[in-house]
Amino acid sequence: MFDAHRYILDPRFPLIENQGFVPDPYTIADYDRDTDGLGITGGAVISASFHAADQSFLLSALETLGDGWVGVTQLEPDATDADILALEDAGVRAIRLNLKRGATDVQTLTAQARRAHDLVGWHAELYVDASMLLSLEPILCKLPAASIDHLGMSSQGLPYLLDLVDRGVRVKAAGFGRIDMDIVDAMRQIHAVNPAALMFGTDLPGTRAPRRFQESDIDLIAEAVGGDLPAVLDGNARAWYRVK
Repeated sequence: MFDAHRYILDPRFPLIENQGFVPDPYTIADYDRDTDGLGITGGAVISASFHAADQSFLLSALETLGDGWVGVTQLEPDATDADILALEDAGVRAIRLNLKRGATDVQTLTAQARRAHDLVGWHAELYVDASMLLSLEPILCKLPAASIDHLGMSSQGLPYLLDLVDRGVRVKAAGFGRIDMDIVDAMRQIHAVNPAALMFGTDLPGTRAPRRFQESDIDLIAEAVGGDLPAVLDGNARAWYRVK
């Protein structure tokens, strides 16, 4: 299995308050304990808002995790081409656009995402409520490759999310405790539009979510996609993140 959406909150590196909240630490050892027995052999480590654009924790994590693991980062506005190339060499494969918490200069983020894609093939990952997607169309149409976190989170924007999926956008089947909709029905509709779109993730440790990942979440995915479950749990994301 490939976990396309997990976090590390390493207390050895600065954790920055976001909207008045500082999370409890969540280390690689904590994650290994919580996922023991699932057969996860790779995945994507997401840069949370609590790490801002710090790269040190991510580089350390990728070095420790080794083959099969990639990073999703947030960049400083003045990040250079050399910075991006170095991150690519370290295993980073995407840039995160946190439009729900913290991002204000969307134009700069979009420009960064386009530059990173042109330079090293990174896609952009959007943490955003689907109800905002239509208003973000001028931004989304400029992104050459993108994914949306947590099924878009709400049913209000599902029709537009499905349109994006038809245009090649991928969707994280992750963070079910954050989602306000019929999860199985939403995944079934996304899968019907593009069987390669859905990518499983645990979202662990599920910071600020009403509930965290449960193994029964995998049963919900199986109910929605049937025989394509192996692709959603592994193959789709490995191809998207360019993991051998």
